[in-house]
Amino acid sequence: MKARQVTIKDIAKVLGISISTVSRALKNHPDISEATCIQVKELARKLNYEPNALALSLRKNKTFTIGVIIPEIVHHFFSSVISGIEDYAYDKGYNVMVSQSNESYEREVINAQALLANRVDGVLISLAKTTIEFDHFRNFLNQGIPMVFFDRVCSEIITDRVITNDEGGAFAATEHLINVGCRKIAHFAAPQNLLIGQGRLTGYIRALKSNQIPYNPNLVLHCDTREMVYEKLPGFLQNNPDVDGIYAVNDSTAIATIQLIQKLGKKIPDDIAVVGFGDGPMALIVSPELTTIEQKGYEIGREAITLLINKIEMELLQDSFQTKVVTPVLIPRQSTNRVKVLHKVV
Repeated sequence: MKARQVTIKDIAKVLGISISTVSRALKNHPDISEATCIQVKELARKLNYEPNALALSLRKNKTFTIGVIIPEIVHHFFSSVISGIEDYAYDKGYNVMVSQSNESYEREVINAQALLANRVDGVLISLAKTTIEFDHFRNFLNQGIPMVFFDRVCSEIITDRVITNDEGGAFAATEHLINVGCRKIAHFAAPQNLLIGQGRLTGYIRALKSNQIPYNPNLVLHCDTREMVYEKLPGFLQNNPDVDGIYAVNDSTAIATIQLIQKLGKKIPDDIAVVGFGDGPMALIVSPELTTIEQKGYEIGREAITLLINKIEMELLQDSFQTKVVTPVLIPRQSTNRVKVLHKVV
């Protein structure tokens, strides 16, 4: 038989004091003496007393639960984001429910419905690649549940956002390739329905133009997974044999690119230099080590949860929204370690 949960009524009975005194002592109420507070808390610990979360949520009309929807948990960037979210949330007394869409719109909708059913106080969201309709997110707003989008944000819903400066990171990655001597630079891009895909393409184009290198759309390939690299890269290189630099939209694509290029008999970085985006642990395991853009996932997660909890606790106006932009950093490594050009193309 399941043991009965200890209540404040049990503590009050053992100590011979009122239930209200126990309740106030547990909250360090100024009307209760320090000695009584200590006595109540010591007995509560001894009896393994835990506050009744359901009763607390009903009393305060809050569940103290934050919902998180991400594309995939195993991705280093998103796991770093979750760490930033959880550290701050737990410090503020909130629990975190994490669900993953696996890049599926249908699964994202199911996740959103589950979080609504669990009456979360707020939601943090990063879009799936396949999401082009957003009614499942509008349902949160219709229920008065605040949202913060991060990394992959929704342009059609006005709410708080935390984003990476994707265009700036892409510019830095592309210009780095130019500065180490690359002139025929390809971009392996994300789907353009995602704002991160648009930003990382725009930065690439801007870097080329600022260095007076013509932009060739034929050097932009929709290729943002390991599977796509193995499917598309051989034909792409056959059609573009003079490509000497590749800027990939994420690290997993960049690493697969390095591995396949080596299997095809070319050298990294002597024949083709490669830059990724993300700076996950695999960037240091691949040989040669990957030059990449550090995306600062922990900082993004912490900024996102801070905005959300402030909105939940009404420390920010409900009709005012912020966009926080986190600046990524180029991390040069061996995959671009060529003889550097000391001047820009003129």
